[in-house]
Amino acid sequence: MATTTPPPDAVKPDDDATTWRATGRGGDAIFLGLSRLAAFTIMLALAGVGVFLFLEGFDAFSLEPEAYAEGGGATTFLGYVGPLVFGTALAAVVALIIAVPLAIGIALFISHYAPKRLAGPIAYVMDLLAAVPSVVYGLWGGSALAGALKPVIIWLGDHLNWLPFFSADKVAVNGRTMLTAGIVLAVMILPIIAAICREVFSRTPRLHEEAALALGATRWEMIRYAVFPYSRSGVVSAVMLGLGRALGETMAVAMVLPSTFVVTLSLIGESSPRTIAANIASNYKESTPQTQSLLIATGLVLFAFTFAVNFLARYIAGRNDRKLAR
Repeated sequence: MATTTPPPDAVKPDDDATTWRATGRGGDAIFLGLSRLAAFTIMLALAGVGVFLFLEGFDAFSLEPEAYAEGGGATTFLGYVGPLVFGTALAAVVALIIAVPLAIGIALFISHYAPKRLAGPIAYVMDLLAAVPSVVYGLWGGSALAGALKPVIIWLGDHLNWLPFFSADKVAVNGRTMLTAGIVLAVMILPIIAAICREVFSRTPRLHEEAALALGATRWEMIRYAVFPYSRSGVVSAVMLGLGRALGETMAVAMVLPSTFVVTLSLIGESSPRTIAANIASNYKESTPQTQSLLIATGLVLFAFTFAVNFLARYIAGRNDRKLAR
């Protein structure tokens, strides 16, 4: 009795490496093992960083009140780290408000409006901006941008001082303000957000776009009803990735912003909130063991804050994907 060979689709791949080897897929099993090793390595590295920060900074939670005196007269760890968290969040939010609309506009222009001979060079230049070191951005922001923003800052203080963001007891006439730092951060995260949004927009099914245009939609209506819904989760992920970069930026902010331990919404005052990363970079080299533990503890807070932001981004992106799947 003749034997018949089952069709290729009769052998269904699964996650068991032994089954893959039995069906002659040893290469797939090796790739699966390497992929799992890489994933577990990343998780172990993340856990190792968290454990290190916790062990090295644990003593900072129970220091004498005098140890927190530098933090604007704080007497507890929360009083010390609170203004730092506020300054970090404020600088990142200002950067996002400036960068996100520009990044989405640039990404849409490259993917749907610009001719190919123009879209390529623009995308290349945007990608190059991501390779510029943060020290260069800090030098540019502290010297060129701060000087250029002096008349703008003075005008905002004179005409829009009824807004809390532009109200200050003393306007920083040297241009080194939270607004300047936010613009520098916006330029730094702009290429990251724009590059991801560009790729997401270009992945929109061509059939969806042509169907919208065939129904009489304008170019903008096609983007609004076909491109944006399809790419919403990717845009959210791009924004959160840029936010993570802005939260952890150190040198550029430290070189631009002469900060203090204050909590204020003013973006143009001489006294600006200090960020966690800039505070660590400014004080770590000359710190005592006690102060070093305190700085590491603030690094743990930044680590947890950034982790929470990324977790929130994954949740939002996953929720949008589930809505589209329905």
